[in-house]
Amino acid sequence: MLAPLSNTPRDYAWGSTTLIAGLQGRVPSGGPEAEVWFGDHPGSPARVDDGRGLTLDAWLARHGTDAGAPARLPYLLKLLAAASPLSIQVHPSKAEAEAGAAREDAAGIPADAPHRNYKDDNHKPEVIVALSERFEALAGLRDLALTRRLVDSLGDAPGVGALAAALAAGDAASALRDTIAWLLSGDAQDTVDAVIAALGHVESAEFAAEIATARGIAAAYPGDPGVVVALLMNHVSLARGEAIFVPAGVLHAYLSGLGVEVMSASDNVLRGGLTPKHIDVAELMSIVDARPDAPPRLAPREVAEGVALFAPGIPDFELWRVSSDVRAERRIPLHGPAIALAVAGELTVTGAGGVDVTLRPGQAAFATPDERELAVRGAGELFVALPGR
Repeated sequence: MLAPLSNTPRDYAWGSTTLIAGLQGRVPSGGPEAEVWFGDHPGSPARVDDGRGLTLDAWLARHGTDAGAPARLPYLLKLLAAASPLSIQVHPSKAEAEAGAAREDAAGIPADAPHRNYKDDNHKPEVIVALSERFEALAGLRDLALTRRLVDSLGDAPGVGALAAALAAGDAASALRDTIAWLLSGDAQDTVDAVIAALGHVESAEFAAEIATARGIAAAYPGDPGVVVALLMNHVSLARGEAIFVPAGVLHAYLSGLGVEVMSASDNVLRGGLTPKHIDVAELMSIVDARPDAPPRLAPREVAEGVALFAPGIPDFELWRVSSDVRAERRIPLHGPAIALAVAGELTVTGAGGVDVTLRPGQAAFATPDERELAVRGAGELFVALPGR
C-alpha cells in the first residue's frame, strides 16, 4: 500500500525563511521554517493525504497492521533548513538512554520538564545529506595538535593562554573532556570573552575557515561558552549530495544549509552550548566521546545506475538516493516500511499493486511493508528511508 504524506514546517528560530519554500516551489511564509517531519513521531506526525484525515501514527494504528507495519517506525525522515547555528549537542547510546530515562522516571521528573535530559529510552544516531550547494556543520572533536595551533594563532591574551594551558593538560581525550567541562561550568567566562575578542581581529591562513565560522557563531550567540567549544570541533563543509553520520557520543551542530536528515525515532538531546536551554554539564560529559577524530563523513555505496545507499550499519535506518531521468526506470528493493521523499523534478513512485503516487519536491509517500519494491519513473531525485540491516 502506498499513501501520500505531507506536513507543516516547524518554526524553530534557527530555521531558514526561504530554503524549504524554495525547494517546494511556493511563496515563503514569512517566518522561519526549520524542519518538515515525515514519520509517525508524536512530536509532529505526518498527515496521510488519502482523504481520511489521519496522521501517520493514527493511520498505522488503524490500517497498518494488516500490511505488516510496526506499531512505531524506527526512524524519522526530515527536511532541515538552517539559517543560523543549532545548539551544540550530543545523543546517548541505547544503553545510556535506557538508564537515563529510568533514572529520571524514578526521580519523578515530568516528561515535558525543561530540565529533563532523557525524553525517551532510545538512542538517536543520525545522517544528514546536503541538498544546498553547501551545508555547514560542526561534527566531532578536531585533532588536538591542530586545535592547539589554532588557539596559538589567537595571540597571547591571558584568557587565551588559559585555554591553551587547559588543552595541554593530559592525553588528548582527557584534555578535551576537561576543557569542555570547564568552559561550560560558568567558571571560564573570562576565557570565553578573551577568545571571542581575539576572534574579532586575528588573521590566520591555516585556520581562516575555522575562524570565520567561529566569528559567525559568536555574532549569533555573543558571550556563549559554546563559541569556544565550537573552536575545538571539526568544521565540515558538505557539497550537495555529501553526508555525515553522527553516532552516539559525538558532539555536533548544524550551522547553515538545506539537507535531508534521517535519524532514530527519539527526542534525546543533551546540549553543550549555543542555546538558552538547559545544559546539564555533568550528564553531558558522562556521554560525550571526547576522543579527537576526523570528520564523520559517510560515503554512499553505488548500488546501480542512479541508485546509491547511505548505510551507517545500524538497525534503525538506511537511506537510499535515487536520481532518475525520463529514459530509465529505477527500482528500489524494500525490506520494511519505507518513506520516499522527492527533492527535485517530478517523479512517479509505483508499488507492487500498481498504485502510483506522483511526487514533486518536498512531497513524500509512505509504503507499507507488504510492498517489496518501488519503481521510480520520471526526471528528478528522491530519497527513500528504510529500516537498517
